[in-house]
This record gives sequence, structure tokens and C-alpha cells, in this order.
Amino acid sequence: MFYLSVSDSFSAAHRLCGYQGACSNLHGHNWKVRVGIKTAVLDEIGMALDFGIIKKILGDILSEFDHAYLNEVNSLEGINPTSENLAMFIYQRIDKELSGMPASIWEVEICESERSSVVYRP
Repeated sequence: MFYLSVSDSFSAAHRLCGYQGACSNLHGHNWKVRVGIKTAVLDEIGMALDFGIIKKILGDILSEFDHAYLNEVNSLEGINPTSENLAMFIYQRIDKELSGMPASIWEVEICESERSSVVYRP
């Protein structure tokens, strides 16, 4: 099995609904996102999946979030923008985009700070 990893970042504001503490107030992060892709198949030149494909998929998703107030992003409607929910949302979107390709997503890691991250693997 081959495991590929691509990272990107975005800056956004949010507030956590239903949370008792400072994060219930409007605040922002410089989020870092890493996606892990897996495949057992290599193409005729020995490549699992072009990194450019993964970068474009991730970049398109994150462009919806960059410099936005996540609580008001249309595609996140009804989702409390916790790191956990964002990781799951990104995972599900990438999973759909990779449908029909010889690779699949296996994890998403989101860092909202240098000291805090969450990894989603269903």
C-alpha cells in the first residue's frame, strides 16, 4: 500500500456554538490541513496518484473557507465549525472527488494551532 500526503492552509474566523468558554466568541485561526491518500496501484510510470490532482481538490475545498467566517459558509450550513467537523467535512468532499480514481482518502488532519490538531479516519 502507498500512502500519499498533501498539505495546504487557510485563514478563517469562527465561533463554536454551544461551547462554554472563550471559543464561543468570534476568533480566528491559521488552519493547516493535511490529507492522506492511499492506493495499492501504481500507473504505468510508477506513480500512485499525481500530487497535482490532490492539491487541486484540496485547494478548491479550502478556497471556500479562506478569509471567511465559517459559521456563515454556505457549504457548512448546519455544521458547527469545530476542527472535528471540518476534518470530517473535508474528508467526505475529497472522498466524492476521488470516486472512480484508483486511490482513496484515508485521513484528514487539521491543525488550528501549532499545538492542537485533530485527525479524522472513519
